[in-house]
Amino acid sequence: MFVTTGQAGSALGCSIPTVKKLIGTGVVPGVRDAGRQVFPFSALQALQQRPAADLTAVGAGEVAVLRADTPARVDEPGREWIGFGTMLSAAQLLAGLNGWWRCDPARVAAAGVLPVTVAHFVVAVLTNLDDYDAQGEGRDARFRFAKARLAGYVTDLTAPVNAADPEDPQDARLAGLLLGTRLVSVSGGPIAYVTTNPTTDTEGE
Repeated sequence: MFVTTGQAGSALGCSIPTVKKLIGTGVVPGVRDAGRQVFPFSALQALQQRPAADLTAVGAGEVAVLRADTPARVDEPGREWIGFGTMLSAAQLLAGLNGWWRCDPARVAAAGVLPVTVAHFVVAVLTNLDDYDAQGEGRDARFRFAKARLAGYVTDLTAPVNAADPEDPQDARLAGLLLGTRLVSVSGGPIAYVTTNPTTDTEGE
């Protein structure tokens, strides 16, 4: 049984473009490529049951969130892709997610973890954010977290399992805490900042 992207969006509290973005990452199994009814109802039920992220366990007052898009090819030194998608290797994901972003790098690094979301679901987790490179100046400055580690990522959001094998126990703990959870954020750019206090706010991307 399938539902339309509009029905899926209404059930998940997000827009149709956001549902299509989620589909485009490859994390929803069983999606059909043709017709209006493309989203598996069983997958929708599984996503509706995903818990909210418990940010209080992170141990910081605020957590930065990277709101990723579907994979896109780029011609840049050190990487061929930006964004998140299950068709990318772990190395490609890390290179595609660790920069270059307009942000306050010290503020991003402060919590020690950067959850990566698509449609408000955590699909990847970056750690080791203390070192960063700068490109440009002032309001045009962009930053890359050069030594970031990919602590975890998922390939199936309906039954999230860490596809990475982190060696660091803290990386494993943070990935286990965040992957597959729902983490609502609001931002005009790719980086959002979320307080660790519980919230009931919802906002379609």
